[in-house]
Amino acid sequence: MTIAWRSIAHHLLQVVAFCCVIAVLTTAIWPRHSYGVQLVGSLCIGLVTWAVIEFGRLLVPARLCHTDSEGGHGWPKGWRGGALAAAGIGTGFLLGDPLGQWLTGTGGYRSARDGQLSLLITIAAGAVATYYFHMRGRAAALEAARNAAERDASEARLKLLQSQLEPHMLFNTLANLRALIGVDPAAAQQMLDRLNDYLRATLAASRATRHPLAAEFERLRDYLALMAIRMGPRLAFELRLPDELRESPVPPLLLQPLVENAIQHGLEPRVGGGRIDVSAAREGDALVLAVRDTGVGFDPAHRPAGRFGMAQVTERVLSAYGGRGRVDVQSRPGEGAMIRLTLPL
Repeated sequence: MTIAWRSIAHHLLQVVAFCCVIAVLTTAIWPRHSYGVQLVGSLCIGLVTWAVIEFGRLLVPARLCHTDSEGGHGWPKGWRGGALAAAGIGTGFLLGDPLGQWLTGTGGYRSARDGQLSLLITIAAGAVATYYFHMRGRAAALEAARNAAERDASEARLKLLQSQLEPHMLFNTLANLRALIGVDPAAAQQMLDRLNDYLRATLAASRATRHPLAAEFERLRDYLALMAIRMGPRLAFELRLPDELRESPVPPLLLQPLVENAIQHGLEPRVGGGRIDVSAAREGDALVLAVRDTGVGFDPAHRPAGRFGMAQVTERVLSAYGGRGRVDVQSRPGEGAMIRLTLPL
């Protein structure tokens, strides 16, 4: 079991602040003792109560506790939380009150009525503090559940978008393969072998919602090698991935639709084909991925229809990064195009 020391320290500071407030109240009730004396007594009772409750909840099985905001051990559910609170308040008074009197030397000045009043204050203060932490624990559990639901919904959406991209890429490749069979059977055979290797390599990896950027570039290299068989010298490409960015996590098949669009709508309409450059760079706290081509280009204000992958990639970036990702398009007719993805690291 992992102990969240930061959370424990945060609770401790809140208890100390609460004890400071209680000491103001007890000073008004027993003015014969200074605020410092009252504060020592309040801290002794409050910290013993806090310690019993804070560490006692860790003895309750996690399945019987609420989940905190970090997914850890929260407040016990049902009667267990009430029993723990009662045990903490009782122990705090039985141990903390005599300890405070001993430390301040005030034990001989208190009457039986004062002791009863001190007990009532301890019970009331303990109940208020326990209710406060209980409600914070429930709120944290609800927040954790909401975050988990949003994360699951986001992952489901990413997988849906990804499932739309995979058959689209496959159908386009099979159409190219069919056209090649009639004019160059040997190249078609080589292309089929490449396609088989590409699908085998991507089958397992494509079911994850994230994979290393290096894996994305490897699948991209396989795809471009596959397309180079059909286009021959009409297709040139270069992939640039700095070593320090190789392990950066990204959604699978993020760049391949952009490269597919660049080939289909940018390079193929040109008689001489062209070049595709794919690069990754770090700019501040962002990962910038760029796909450039020297194709026919287009007017971004009047983007041509049929660019299936572009819309899917834009939606995946917005979904995967909660609106913190950005897709920028730069192009002019006759001057190629560049798509930039800016993703938070």
